[in-house]
Amino acid sequence: MDETGLDLKAEIRDLAARRDITDAVHRYMRGLDRLDRDCLLSAFHPDAYVDCGLLAGSPTEFADFALGFLADMDATHHQLGQVRIEFAGGDAASGKASGESYFRAFHDVRSEAGEVRDLFIAGRYIDEFTRGNGEWRIARRRLVTDWVSDNPGSRAFFNDNPNAPRGARRGEDFSQTRDWPETAEPRTEQQEPVT
Repeated sequence: MDETGLDLKAEIRDLAARRDITDAVHRYMRGLDRLDRDCLLSAFHPDAYVDCGLLAGSPTEFADFALGFLADMDATHHQLGQVRIEFAGGDAASGKASGESYFRAFHDVRSEAGEVRDLFIAGRYIDEFTRGNGEWRIARRRLVTDWVSDNPGSRAFFNDNPNAPRGARRGEDFSQTRDWPETAEPRTEQQEPVT
């Protein structure tokens, strides 16, 4: 401990564990949105339990279900809200933690009639995390839904702005390809911005 009574090693261990746990939650959400199975599975220990309401099982069973379900949508966007983490015994050295992470998720869906719909789901991930093989990952997860909103959607912005960079999936997103132009070329088509 230092002169203030602060155990710096414990504080650093706690902060590093919180960073690693939050990164596991981030990998989960990115894996869903980019349809990246490896990224999604890297958030879980292999023997973890996942209950999303529509399916309860192993991480691989969940990945098969979720990625198949989401692949039928044109896009999804999961946003993380506040994350609360508590370590067993109050210390990250325990290798165990409980968490509650708020989320909002947008889903670009089509009705059976082919109309564009905006499906928003908000809820919380209730998690148990453990540290194994030097990594913090999800050991148990339950998705709790707090509210759902399903409304008619519009994709007018993309139709009116074809040069606007758009998110992609299956390894084709710019964040994955980093396909920068060789030289900075001005756009030849000038359009009024649509708001």
